Amino acid sequence: MTVKQPLIKDIYKAVKKGGKEDTQGKKSPPPPPPPEPGQREVSESPQLSERERELLELKKFDLNWHFGPCTGISRLQRWDRATLHGLDPPQEIRDLLLNRENDPDYSHCLWRDYPL
Repeated sequence: MTVKQPLIKDIYKAVKKGGKEDTQGKKSPPPPPPPEPGQREVSESPQLSERERELLELKKFDLNWHFGPCTGISRLQRWDRATLHGLDPPQEIRDLLLNRENDPDYSHCLWRDYPL
């Protein structure tokens, strides 16, 4: 004799969602008015310093796989390797790296803190 397995609907009670009764009388709030020209929105990020902007550009360079992998080498070595292979990396990146050559935040890639 085989034991009949109960169906899932027999184990768990069906919970029905509320219908029109739940939504009657409730209206969504109107959207906020657009900001006046010249006014700054609250969600805008504050102005970045020059250093933060430069590091953000270098981070974008690190994350762009078009120029090849960046782990285990400096940013300048990666830029040179990309040039050697004809990938045309941005000249601004090289200028940044040469101007701040002794600063490890500029010379090392984004992944320097992670072991290989």
